[in-house]
Amino acid sequence: MEEILQQVRDFADKAHGGQMRKYTPERYIVHPVRVMNICREYTSDVTILAAALLHDVIEDTPVKKEEIREFLLTLLPPEQADRTTHLVVELSDVYVKKDYPQWNRRKRKEKETARLEKTSSDSQTVKYADIIDNSAEIINHDTDFAPLFLHECRAILKRLNKGNPELYKRAVETVDSCIAKLKEKGLPKT
Repeated sequence: MEEILQQVRDFADKAHGGQMRKYTPERYIVHPVRVMNICREYTSDVTILAAALLHDVIEDTPVKKEEIREFLLTLLPPEQADRTTHLVVELSDVYVKKDYPQWNRRKRKEKETARLEKTSSDSQTVKYADIIDNSAEIINHDTDFAPLFLHECRAILKRLNKGNPELYKRAVETVDSCIAKLKEKGLPKT
């Protein structure tokens, strides 16, 4: 399994190309790797772990789901390749600014949350890990945007409750802890 995950990691890294994390001078791949490692604390399912590594590829790169599936078929049986691809699609934002420029951020996020609510328990599990990693990073690097972002995360978590219950609890605690840190700093609360 480790060799498969390394190859998936390399594919995701190549797909993200020169992208860097928004707040740190790190290659983008550090985020999907952290998301996968958080998921790994709760599951050893290779399809979930691979989806965690690939969760931003469709959304943030030119790579399409068909390319992901074709790549995964070189590593996994068709059923697992299809399942992983499906999870990545479920985790990819649909209501993005470039496709819905007439909608404000709030409306796009509301629509996205409603869509995510209908996704599988496994994709929701990956989303919890994504929220944990992004919340921890934003609280340290962008206290201006953090109140809005954490409010959005809280709203998502209120509606996404089908994933791993232990990881769900951790995600809620992480968001609540980050909100408490903002309050300690005297910053606007969510």
